[in-house]
Amino acid sequence: MQTKTYDVAIVGGGAAGLSAALVLGRARRDVVVIDAGEPRNAPAAHMQGYLSRDGMPPSELLKSGRVEVASYGVRLVEDRVLDAAAGFELQTESTGTVAARHVLLAGGATDVLPDIPGVRERWGRDFLHCPYCHGYEVADQPIGVLATGPGSIQQAHLLRQWSDDVTYFTNTHALADDERATLAARGVAVVDGAVQRLVIADDRLQAVQLDDGRTVRRAAVFMRPRLRARPDSVAAALGCALSSDGLVLADADGRTSVLGVWAAGNAANPRAQVITAAGDASAAAIAINNQIVADEVAATAGLVGAA
Repeated sequence: MQTKTYDVAIVGGGAAGLSAALVLGRARRDVVVIDAGEPRNAPAAHMQGYLSRDGMPPSELLKSGRVEVASYGVRLVEDRVLDAAAGFELQTESTGTVAARHVLLAGGATDVLPDIPGVRERWGRDFLHCPYCHGYEVADQPIGVLATGPGSIQQAHLLRQWSDDVTYFTNTHALADDERATLAARGVAVVDGAVQRLVIADDRLQAVQLDDGRTVRRAAVFMRPRLRARPDSVAAALGCALSSDGLVLADADGRTSVLGVWAAGNAANPRAQVITAAGDASAAAIAINNQIVADEVAATAGLVGAA
């Protein structure tokens, strides 16, 4: 039996994938969304900064989004894409082969967390990554910043906007004298030494413990994680140019280095919040539809010329 070919196959059914599906479904395109059910923000109880949806649980946004896109005839498939081939043919874990004229990579990314006890248990709760997503909820409380690289210093300065009690943990990252002086001038305390664990009691973060036994009481700790694209194997199999972290390199419209393959959300933009990812994907969906129309016009012109 011949495999059906969709206009667009979207890999990932988070805010980005569903936003693109909504635009393309309303454009009367034949669309399939393949989603493995592993959104990056799953550990978070609420999402913030999304106009009219501020404080909504991420799962509720996705639930309502699936209902909306399905009403426009978009096919939703709970499955995992394992591999891809030129054409484009996506090999899934359970559904089989899914073919499409265009592919939008919207599978998001995963946060690479440090190997410190307590980190994974508290991730998205009181061990956090985004001041704009979580800063308001921990305002005026003792906040820590765990150094993971050069960008951590900027994060510490940024968090001073939400609290007068910010402590910077250098962990294994040395501070230059001028960096240390600037933090001191801004009222950010600096604690040197490797972090051993997060101290947790009564299902809450209580303190940060260092290797030498010192503990510093904190109500929340932020870090700037490194992102790893998901599903990175699909982008690589399709031949897309990738960044050093495996994120897909794409232009403002979501075009990748491979004609017909597009990317949106955290798959290409490490800074994208939920609302940003949705906007990126909406723009990519419009670009995809415009490209399909252009291809159809070109094909028609060829037929007219042949006649």
